[in-house]
Amino acid sequence: MSLNKGWRVWLAPGVMMLCTLLAYIDRQTLAVLSPTILADTGLSAEAYAKALTAFSVAYMIANPLWGSVLDYVGLRLGMLVAVSIWTIASVSHAWLAGFLGFAVARTILGIGEGAAFPGGFRTAMEALPAGKQSRGMALAYSGASLGNIITPLIVTPIALWFGWRAAFLITGAIGAAWLALWWKVARPPLLMPAPPRSKLKFIFPSLFDRRAWMVMCTFGLGGFGLGVVLYMSPLFLNRALGFTQADLGRILWIPSLGYEAGYFFWGWVADRYVKGDTGRATRVFLLLTLLALPPALVPFAGRWAVLALFFWAMFIADGFIMTAMRMGGALFPPDRMAMVAGLGSGSWSAVLAALLPQYGRWVDTQNYVAIFLSMSLVPALGTVCWLILSRRKVAEPMLAVAGTAE
Repeated sequence: MSLNKGWRVWLAPGVMMLCTLLAYIDRQTLAVLSPTILADTGLSAEAYAKALTAFSVAYMIANPLWGSVLDYVGLRLGMLVAVSIWTIASVSHAWLAGFLGFAVARTILGIGEGAAFPGGFRTAMEALPAGKQSRGMALAYSGASLGNIITPLIVTPIALWFGWRAAFLITGAIGAAWLALWWKVARPPLLMPAPPRSKLKFIFPSLFDRRAWMVMCTFGLGGFGLGVVLYMSPLFLNRALGFTQADLGRILWIPSLGYEAGYFFWGWVADRYVKGDTGRATRVFLLLTLLALPPALVPFAGRWAVLALFFWAMFIADGFIMTAMRMGGALFPPDRMAMVAGLGSGSWSAVLAALLPQYGRWVDTQNYVAIFLSMSLVPALGTVCWLILSRRKVAEPMLAVAGTAE
């Protein structure tokens, strides 16, 4: 139940939008500047992809863990600690030069950023009534897509004028400003007061829970194309189509508009159509599976068609993510909302960790057909898993619990 009326109910999700914005600025600075950084440091695309994998592995583990932590200690303290960790990790990139340093920094960044999506999901659930929660989640998550739009516009000029290392120092200052804002906003009546600690249970997600796999497969596999476009498109545009670093700064916001629009459109669909109904979610997933196929044509398209296909891939990936999260909110109890979001975003990172090294090798060998054909087919695996797992009524609570409530 919402604690507020009017526009104020949107304030806490709005601040979480700034949090996911910060997370993606910190995350995408390396990707946006990857042509310059790889040229300066001598890293191969495969080594770069392995550094991204280090982030993905840490992010995979941290998401469900932070979800349980946020459910237990509360949003205010949990997010303060998490954002402090990833801000320090982001700033440290300014002093790095080799693979090991980047891998360690990306690992710590992934540990901290694992709290962003669980925090955004729980904030929407706490601050808004049921009929607006998916749109609140879209608002909180939209900072990620907005970050992809504005990061090239911000960091590219900084890198061109002052060097790529200066860009990471700027992100640190932005992180410090957000911490001060969060400490001011994250309290009643904008968010629910934390229950007494004696009433809480620290609950770990269980891999024996079929509901968890329903969320993880559709989010992780369905949203896979989002990660490919985020991390590999700058290198593809640079090496295959001849875009310079300055060109990338001017055009990378175009695909990210699909990322931004997708959150709000599919959030609206989830609130107005899906509404936690398994049958309706199935129909949406089947439609999204078909709509995910056109980006397979990227290697055969011209410059502007490629940007349009990247836009479409991100837009459709958001559909899988928002529908998976809406169903997660319906399948699990309210006090486990951050954990549910952690399962989803952690599974997405797990898929990226498994596949990105191979994608890096394909970039080095210019096997772009394999990249974009597989990217378009992976979501179908998520839908197949959903069809299998949702055939029977899901009602069994199978969670690993630590601690005893009084």
